Amino acid sequence: MLRITTEKKRGKTILSVEGRLAVPSVATLEQCWRELHSSSPNEKFRVKLCGVSFIDAAGKVLLKEIHREGGQLMAEGCLNQAIVHEIEEDESASTENTGKGRRKGSHIIFYIALFSLLFSAGQAEAQGTTKKSEMAANPPTELLRLTLDQAVGLALKQNPTAQIAILQAAQSEQDRKIALSELLPQLQMGVTEQWERLNIRAQFGGASIFPGVPKHIGPYPVFSTGPSFNGPIFDLSLLRHYQASRNTANASKADSLSSREQVILLVVSQYIGTLRNMADVQASQSRVDLAQALYDQAADRQKEGVSTGIDTLRANVELQNERQRLIQAQASRETSLFGLSRLLNLDPRQGIELGDSLSFFETPQPDVETSIEQALAARYEWKSLQEQIRAAENEKKSASASRLPSLNYSGNWAELGTFPYGVIPTYSYAGTVSVPLFTGGRIRALNRPRRPGNSEASAAADGSAKRDRPGRKDPRWLTWIPRAAKCALPIWACNFRKKKWIRRGTASMRAWPTILK
Repeated sequence: MLRITTEKKRGKTILSVEGRLAVPSVATLEQCWRELHSSSPNEKFRVKLCGVSFIDAAGKVLLKEIHREGGQLMAEGCLNQAIVHEIEEDESASTENTGKGRRKGSHIIFYIALFSLLFSAGQAEAQGTTKKSEMAANPPTELLRLTLDQAVGLALKQNPTAQIAILQAAQSEQDRKIALSELLPQLQMGVTEQWERLNIRAQFGGASIFPGVPKHIGPYPVFSTGPSFNGPIFDLSLLRHYQASRNTANASKADSLSSREQVILLVVSQYIGTLRNMADVQASQSRVDLAQALYDQAADRQKEGVSTGIDTLRANVELQNERQRLIQAQASRETSLFGLSRLLNLDPRQGIELGDSLSFFETPQPDVETSIEQALAARYEWKSLQEQIRAAENEKKSASASRLPSLNYSGNWAELGTFPYGVIPTYSYAGTVSVPLFTGGRIRALNRPRRPGNSEASAAADGSAKRDRPGRKDPRWLTWIPRAAKCALPIWACNFRKKKWIRRGTASMRAWPTILK
């Protein structure tokens, strides 16, 4: 029980509190204090605790807050006076510590402000060029309507996998240009002005050769300006390295196109799957409506005394089952929509509405052998594997060619003199033959296979050739099989594989008209 009395004396508001200041009543005192303080914030307040018999932890927290905001606490009795005295000491101690911390940390704050001003320009520029990845505070309210073409275009534009593949292809193309530049001549233009001083005695071992000859010459100026050039004439290692970088660039382009097709296939499959789930929701809703009508009919018939209660119970069970199937269909639809949103890299809170509908049509039966041949000839994954194999071979040839001599040329033409107005033309041309004699095991290490993926790709590409290699011995367990069974086993395996390919090809070709559309 808590009683609060408000009275005003000489411009001051006094709150007289009587009873137990415990958890149920603390909120009442706080509300009363907030209302009075908000109505007249400049007025002085006093809280009189003379009639309070008990104060719990929540009451102490509230009294500290009132004292911190300027309220004066008045108490009688040993316990209440001790509580008020403790609150006042804690407030004064915290104020002193804050003042000391401010005095001690003033120079730290100054240096922090100084460094923040120095680096604010660079940070602002970096933040301006960086794309914000944080979600908006308010979720999008408009519903995004997408057709299949729009979904595919948005995925190619925003899907991270497609963008990463494009960036990797661009990086490989720049690496190819860098490797090509090492085969081309390099031309530079320079201007040099320097002051030199030579020690003549040091040139003759520190002894004086002729009396009267000075110990040094200079300082004197040297001015030079003109072009210089250099380049390789024959370097098989650089040529092989360029060929390897070109194959790597082609492989990256094929991987980029393969990732693009994979993203398109995933988006189309997810879009069609979402349409199917939406159709399932509509069908489930129709079944729920039918079950509801049957249940209502059974209930009416029971009221009229035509049917029994077991019929009504059976109809009710069927209605609940259909409602459960409807909930499952709705969950599958929301899951498919969320997966489509992730593929399109949209805000997870963005609502999506599909603009296309399902249409059924008969697809022609594909020729399996022709489809396999066309895939081996045109599929980007296969082309990427082939280019990776060629790049690995050229890298190995480049490492082996490092043992061969290399022929380079260099030269310069310059206007040389002590001053710019007293220069004369000079030139120098040179050809260099470099033969590696000892490289510390570098060439041998380069010849070692460093990319296990390339060897695996080579094994995957040559797997059929290894299986059909002449002179290949059969496993030991095949010798136990009779000759007739041994001859029938490959035929059965080929037929099974052909049927499996036909089923896969039929299922895949059904989706291609929609993709091409």
